[in-house]
Amino acid sequence: MFPTTRLRRLRARKLQPLVRETNLTTDDLIAPLFIDETIQHPAPIPSMPGQSRLPLRDLPEAIRRLSSAGIRAVILFGIPNEKDPGAASAYADNGIIQQAVRLIRSQLPEMLVITDVCACEYTDHGHCGIITECGDCPELDNDLSLDLMGRIAVSHARAGAEMVAPSCMLDGQVMAIREALDGEGFSAIPILSYSTKFASALYGPFREAADSGCCQGDRSTYQMDPANRNEAYRESLLDAEEGADILMVKPAGLYLDIIREITALGLPVAAYQVSGEYAMIKAAAANGWIDEEKVVLESLISIKRAGAGLIITYFAEDVARWLHEK
Repeated sequence: MFPTTRLRRLRARKLQPLVRETNLTTDDLIAPLFIDETIQHPAPIPSMPGQSRLPLRDLPEAIRRLSSAGIRAVILFGIPNEKDPGAASAYADNGIIQQAVRLIRSQLPEMLVITDVCACEYTDHGHCGIITECGDCPELDNDLSLDLMGRIAVSHARAGAEMVAPSCMLDGQVMAIREALDGEGFSAIPILSYSTKFASALYGPFREAADSGCCQGDRSTYQMDPANRNEAYRESLLDAEEGADILMVKPAGLYLDIIREITALGLPVAAYQVSGEYAMIKAAAANGWIDEEKVVLESLISIKRAGAGLIITYFAEDVARWLHEK
């Protein structure tokens, strides 16, 4: 009882680091990179200050810089020269991601290379797979798209990807990719599944960065309704049962309750601090309304505190530097 119990005793400045319950390290962080086959020089992304699309020739320098900062893993997104309804360039042997994977593996083999497995950057309609017409709007054909995701995942594994991350929110995507990988001798490649991905309003800057906006309709018939907590858990449960090695919640900051619940499934959990979260912090900091470093670190600590062991964030390189300076 008060005053015998005084929780402030352990808040003395010298004691705080000793009793801190959650610690953020560079080992928690995965840096996303956009590799653009259509450019010769880095192209800044207006809605994501500090981020750029990279041509293939600038990729080694970016990877070395991340590695020097202490970042051990990257996840790659590609912007191809050509798009078509079937996303053929997504699984081409000489596709932009396949080239990028081989380049990283040859020049910096200690960097863990994860590839996003989806079709939205590679289709001319911007949806995440094969579409069919349904009235006045396109509809994603779930089962036809599963075969496509398997082909993309296998092509990435052949190029040297060490983990694949399906993000298309198709029913059965993990099982289809697991069977495709195993059937081609890639049974050791783990699957980091975007198992609970919400139809969020926070993806706008990413779609500019990856040139992956829909030309018609939206993704609300295959991505999650932000209002549905029970369904969010079931989505990750199904992916776990299909053989996912790591589960992911996307976005991160507005869905900490979902991250916490999914940790109960017993698999490692990742969270994606998405482009809109990044852009909002950057905009507020640019206006002098917040301290960028303190807010970024607080946001990532909250994601880890909720239960995520891996965090994909565009702040990865900055955070690595800030942690090193502390």
